[in-house]
Amino acid sequence: MTTESSVQLAGIDPSIPTAAGMYDYYLGGRNNFAADRRAANKVIAAAPEVILMARENRGFIQRAVRFLARDAGIRQFLDIGSGMPTQGNVHEIAQAEAPDARVVYVDNDPQVLVRSRALKTTEAKTTSVITADLRDPDAILNHPETRAQIDFDQPMAILLVAVLHFIDDEADPYGIVARLRDSMAPGSYLVINHATADPRPGNAGGAAEVYKNTKYPATHRTRDQIERFFDGAPLIDPGLVFVPEWRPDVETDISPEEVWILGGVGRKPTVD
Repeated sequence: MTTESSVQLAGIDPSIPTAAGMYDYYLGGRNNFAADRRAANKVIAAAPEVILMARENRGFIQRAVRFLARDAGIRQFLDIGSGMPTQGNVHEIAQAEAPDARVVYVDNDPQVLVRSRALKTTEAKTTSVITADLRDPDAILNHPETRAQIDFDQPMAILLVAVLHFIDDEADPYGIVARLRDSMAPGSYLVINHATADPRPGNAGGAAEVYKNTKYPATHRTRDQIERFFDGAPLIDPGLVFVPEWRPDVETDISPEEVWILGGVGRKPTVD
């Protein structure tokens, strides 16, 4: 667990719940504060399925990364909004398939950097963790650690998993994604998933009310609005689906609508 001294050193305010801390709590982690737990329990009361959603979200990103490293030959991953390190992290999945895969984790919560260093996640020369905000994509793309790990002239993957619903419309999320997409070489991949209120508007609305009192409120979007993020990077099979349906490893009796997160993987076309 993050220590008091490390929290103070990083300038973290434990009284304000954060998406990273709450998500860690949903996954049964220990890298969260009392404020995170109080807010997360309110979300669970409004939408008990959020624990299942967190687990299925992790499954989606792991399957997507495994596909990209094993089948698509991707060796560079930029994971924006990475959250707290846990089991089955992106670098672990990617490097199990391709030991030379390089990963840059990005999160705006300084506790993510503190915890990653505590776990020695950054010891490998092929893995970096930086503190930056998705709202400033150029700061991410031009960060020295990003530039040290990522060759933007070669195919890569940008992961925006469970993060875009924390970007409100005023921040121009479509412009942000377009900037990131345009930075990638042809043949690169864009991995996105996003909460939608469509299947369970009551539960989703109750959860959103709780997030209004956190550092970054949640904005649920429709299927059509989420699909717009893939403009310029057409979706590969099976398209935009509820995350349990994206290339599942095993059969499941989970109703996809129980996990009201839509996800997909898009590929930036190669130049003819």
